[in-house]
Amino acid sequence: MAESTPSQGPGASGEGLAVSLHQTGPIPLAADFHCEAGELLALVGPSGSGKTTLLRAIAGLYRPASGVIRCAGETWFDAASGRSRRPQRRRVGLVFQDYALFPHLTARDNVMVALDHLPAAERRRAAERWLARVRLDGLAERHPAALSGGQRQRVALARALARNPRVLLLDEPFSAVDQVTRRRLQRELALLRDEIRIPILLVTHDLDEAAALADRLCVLHAGRSLQQAPVETLFRRPRSPEVARLLDRHNVFAGRVVDAAAGRRLQWGPWRLEVAHGLEGLSPGQPVSWYLPPSDVVLHRRGRPSRGERENPVTGRVVEMAVLGGITYLALAFEHCDDTLRFELPTHAARRNGLARGERVGVSLLASGIHLMPDAPDPLPVPPKAEEAQ
Repeated sequence: MAESTPSQGPGASGEGLAVSLHQTGPIPLAADFHCEAGELLALVGPSGSGKTTLLRAIAGLYRPASGVIRCAGETWFDAASGRSRRPQRRRVGLVFQDYALFPHLTARDNVMVALDHLPAAERRRAAERWLARVRLDGLAERHPAALSGGQRQRVALARALARNPRVLLLDEPFSAVDQVTRRRLQRELALLRDEIRIPILLVTHDLDEAAALADRLCVLHAGRSLQQAPVETLFRRPRSPEVARLLDRHNVFAGRVVDAAAGRRLQWGPWRLEVAHGLEGLSPGQPVSWYLPPSDVVLHRRGRPSRGERENPVTGRVVEMAVLGGITYLALAFEHCDDTLRFELPTHAARRNGLARGERVGVSLLASGIHLMPDAPDPLPVPPKAEEAQ
């Protein structure tokens, strides 16, 4: 699916969700994104970036100053014309982090709350069918206090889906449960989405969760949508150093375009690097930010050099080395520049090559992995950690 940029605005097919909301305050917004029917779009970004505000606006619980929201071919909100469909008429399924179940009602009765559009005689059977779909058959009589965190979240999901919503909004739905339960719920959501075939928006701070579940990601910061693209595109081709930092990508550097005897190259410190794509349209002397995924850093094997080691070879000193199970994370520092290059290896490969802190190590930077960001500003400094606002 094609990548969406903030300047292009959102677009969606007749059954999808399209959002374009803009205001300067009290909560700044400049968000444009879309989600097709049957697709899961993850909204990611730091606390305070506007993710929950956008979900509330889609649900009709918050009215922005400017913008449009369309879903399934209908206009839910249009600030210019003053049109705003009431929340109960938008048919939105909303699942919160804290479940929001009624403690005095059973699991069945909590789901029946969403079924008031059905005749009374059908509500009980419909609620039990939805509980069975989320693997809670046999627990209909239990109250929330008698259910585990994962079971309560399944009740909340059954209630959200019981009204046959046009769109499903998930606000950090798995963050309150343990790791094992979280993985189980993620698998069940992945299976369920193929059945319901509606747009699904997931708000999460967990980038691994977003990458595992989503078809595409939309990166938000301070209410702005910075980039929307398939997961692999975002992680390998961030639009700017800011997007890279928000996605926890580390290898973002500043370079300069130069002409060399072998053709146009990227000057980085003392090295002139070959780049597979992107240099053709740039001018010699032009500064450029660039990113290299850690997977495109190739270790030079000791005693067994390979042909690939001729590609953009650089040498640095190991300044960080952390072993986490089967993966060893490394950082190299260089004599001729202040940058730090990060990559990872299978732990057995790190041991076989005798890697240790302080060792000089040769690596190759694959030309096909170097991603240029010529129109982006210099990489943003990583802010100091502070207690995140809720």
